[in-house]
Amino acid sequence: MIRPIIETADWDRDKDELIKLRTLVFVEEQQVPISVEVDGLDSDCMHVKALMGDCYVGTGRLLPNGFIGRMCVLQNYRNQGIGRGMLENLIQQARAAGCPRVLLNAQSYAIPFYLKNGFIIDSEEFIEAGIPHQRMVLNSAQYL
Repeated sequence: MIRPIIETADWDRDKDELIKLRTLVFVEEQQVPISVEVDGLDSDCMHVKALMGDCYVGTGRLLPNGFIGRMCVLQNYRNQGIGRGMLENLIQQARAAGCPRVLLNAQSYAIPFYLKNGFIIDSEEFIEAGIPHQRMVLNSAQYL
């Protein structure tokens, strides 16, 4: 059985595959407008990738301010621990970069996943890209 490899991505080398992944999940599956998905911030971010063999199956990014975003896993690879591994990688990157806290906007259906991984809800529900979200912050006891 092939196990996923989760590692820090190199944007310049991996960007075509990471954009393809995000387009499949966010634009095609979730109907997020491409103008929202491609925001021009990627070159300033640290990225993570998940691979199954040579296939890119997941990604996420960390903005310089400690904000995690664009977390996604291809549908056929969900519920296998890939998201957790990518989240752990991004949190480690935030620590290494000296970010004072880690935040994210979680789609409402994904809130239980982030709660399980040490995040707490930090806002009322709001709509982003036509999808209900809530802002979450990593519990400082989990982060520090």
